[in-house]
This record gives sequence, C-alpha cells and structure tokens, in this order.
Amino acid sequence: MDGNAAQGINFYTRKWVRPEDLNANGTLFGGSLLRWIDEEAAIYAIIQLGNHRVVTKFISEINFESSARQGDLIEMGLVATDFGRTSLTMRAQVRNMITRKTILSIERIVFVNLDEYGQASPHGYTSITYDRDRMPTSRPGED
Repeated sequence: MDGNAAQGINFYTRKWVRPEDLNANGTLFGGSLLRWIDEEAAIYAIIQLGNHRVVTKFISEINFESSARQGDLIEMGLVATDFGRTSLTMRAQVRNMITRKTILSIERIVFVNLDEYGQASPHGYTSITYDRDRMPTSRPGED
C-alpha cells in the first residue's frame, strides 16, 4: 500500500498480530485476516450506505503476497469503487507496518444493502462519504 493516496485507499484499521492469530508455521493465519477484512468491509459498507443491514455478496480472488508474524502490526485499507442500485463494491489492501510489505490485495468485495425483511434494497447513494452523515441512528429491529 505504498502510495496510498494514489491508489485511493481511504479507510484504515490496524491490528496487532497475537498468538491466537497464527497458523502452524508461526505466521498470520489467512482465515483470521479474512475475518478481519470482512468485518471492516461490513463496517465501511454500513457507514457508506447508512444501514446496519448489509451482507457480503462476493469476494474476488485473494492475492496473498507476504505475511506477518506475532507482534507485527498490520494495516487494512478499503475504498469504495462502485455504487450499484442495491450494492457497494470496494477494493481492499493489507500491509505489514513493520516490514512495509503488502500482505494481500482483494480487487472486489461486494456488499448488498438489505431492507427489514432481508431483501436487497436500493440505497440511493452514488459517491463515497468521508463524514459520518450516513451513520445509522438506530439499531436493527428498532426502526
């Protein structure tokens, strides 16, 4: 993720690699990393679409380029790349803050906006927000 501004990545979360995140080789378990990315992407989608009811629809090919070890700090970045009628597509990158190497990149993660019945629902947005103006003000089931 060197040159983040040029790549448009605009949402950062950092994680500390702990013993429970390791695989048998003593490096970061890919499943842990994918869980973190999916959770951060869901939070990003909630903020961008203004709705707690979003679900992961699609994750494209995942390209693991390097890894991390216990004690390393990693940084995850997301950027919205397309707003569909009911969906949001984003790109993700993760890098090791210690080694400065890219750990993985995912070109497309698609989330779908749902209504209270679990059906795809138009969200009405066409651009990224950098504020919290779309942040939902109620919890699911309280609307």
